[in-house]
Amino acid sequence: MSVLRPESTESALNGAFDAVKSRSLTRLAFERFARNKVAVVSTFILLVLVIMAIFAPVAEMLTGYAMEFQDRNFYSAKPPNWDAKHFLGTDQNGRDILVRVIFGLRISMIVALVAATVALIVGVLYGAISGLVGGWVDVLMMRFLDLLISYPLTLIAVIALAYFGRNIYIVFAIIGLVEWQIMARVVRGQVLSLRNSDFIEAARATGVPTASIVLRHIIPNVIGIAVVYLTLTIPEVILVESFLGFLGLGVQEPNTSLGVLISEGATRVEHKPWLVFSPGVFLVLLLMSLNFIGDGLRDAFDPKDR
Repeated sequence: MSVLRPESTESALNGAFDAVKSRSLTRLAFERFARNKVAVVSTFILLVLVIMAIFAPVAEMLTGYAMEFQDRNFYSAKPPNWDAKHFLGTDQNGRDILVRVIFGLRISMIVALVAATVALIVGVLYGAISGLVGGWVDVLMMRFLDLLISYPLTLIAVIALAYFGRNIYIVFAIIGLVEWQIMARVVRGQVLSLRNSDFIEAARATGVPTASIVLRHIIPNVIGIAVVYLTLTIPEVILVESFLGFLGLGVQEPNTSLGVLISEGATRVEHKPWLVFSPGVFLVLLLMSLNFIGDGLRDAFDPKDR
């Protein structure tokens, strides 16, 4: 019978540790996501749109038209003209549609990013505290959340914009303060399933403060589902911003967004469809790519597939 030497035992243990580490949840989720061709293609499309939004001034250089430049030869919404470098046509004021769509894409993405970040931070903290503390605190926090959800977004937007004025940062705040409510409910449900876990009970038994339990134990265990839900929330945020822009409550001149551009072209869609078609295509691509990425992440982190 052969005897294992200490060196071989240590190498075997290291090899086993490396094998387990290499098959971690994150790696398995990434592998499942990479096998989802639709999600991968959507990720590529989203990256292209993000690059276009970041380097929006390049569109001004390629066309030779600034976002607010009014071409007097192409007033009253002219169709695409490649000779004049109006590749997607002009609007009713003679401004280049391509340039304005790309800058509108940037604003829509910024609104979505800021609002989604607010929803993630506030929603995760609120839901984690509510679910972990429980009792009358949980009841009060949830009833307060029900009260906030009962107010329609349009009413909140009208009141806030009438009081603070039409400002792009107010739009950010309104959408963010509305979207965190659903995030809080999702996180609370996850925390309720974790609050009686052994590691939570052990932390309580050793006298760890509630704030430390939330930050060190609860949030790391719910951040995965929160990020997945966030990718599904961002398209909703963009739609909300587009809806507010369509009502005239969103981004104001000289800035623009995809929703504002669609709103401006909606009244002329029968005779001048390029005014709606161009921003509409970009909006659909953005929303579809985000939705497919969210579906791919949800499937990748689904415990049933592990």
